[in-house]
Amino acid sequence: MAKGKYININYPFKDSTKGFFLDLNSNDKDAIKADLMHLILTRKGQRLYLPDFGTDLLKFIFEPNESMTHMGIEEEIKTVVKKYLPNLNLVNFSVDESSESEYAAIVTIEYTITDGVFTESDIVKINI
Repeated sequence: MAKGKYININYPFKDSTKGFFLDLNSNDKDAIKADLMHLILTRKGQRLYLPDFGTDLLKFIFEPNESMTHMGIEEEIKTVVKKYLPNLNLVNFSVDESSESEYAAIVTIEYTITDGVFTESDIVKINI
């Protein structure tokens, strides 16, 4: 088994080349990004003992691809991030129509995190 500091499970899930069942993160930046992705892409009710962990993004699948739907997606994500990742500050958040499909939206989240020891910034894009 490999030795070293490992923080959490990498996103997306993949086999580990280091002898673990799944690939793990070994730095804070990747760990925070993985936590955010796992939180957003987990459906509510899917996590044992935490039924409100995750989002209900599936309820927006058959909604019109317009500003009201985009505001609902934004509110859903902001609410769950505030509750489960309180150290994460959302700097810029946008939901835009995809140029590839009229039925898809692209969520772009720019965030920073300050945890006393380090300050980190990154951007996440999700196709919905």
